[in-house]
Amino acid sequence: MSMFRAKKLDLGCFTNVRILRDHSKRKAFEAAEPERQALRYIIRNTLLPARTRAIAQLQLTQMHCYTRPTQIRNRCILGGKGRGILRDFKMSRYNFRMQALEGNLPGVKKASW
Repeated sequence: MSMFRAKKLDLGCFTNVRILRDHSKRKAFEAAEPERQALRYIIRNTLLPARTRAIAQLQLTQMHCYTRPTQIRNRCILGGKGRGILRDFKMSRYNFRMQALEGNLPGVKKASW
């Protein structure tokens, strides 16, 4: 697992263990994505022999779990929370509200009608 940990990070945001782990998962996923796509193509190609497809399936299941896309989770860049994240701003609901009320988010203002 230590091979997936980034040695030096400059994330520019709040960091805790969860954020460091998520960052290393993203880097591992990015590095292994072409290989995963190739193996998935081989597995789904019914024209290939069954033995080749089975070997590809075995290789895919033996890859590290950090290389799976389901391991990546959106986290708040200010607080590191993993729930209630607004994708467009990469912030939790609470931090989004506080930043919007302070006027730190361009183009965002409190609704009133």
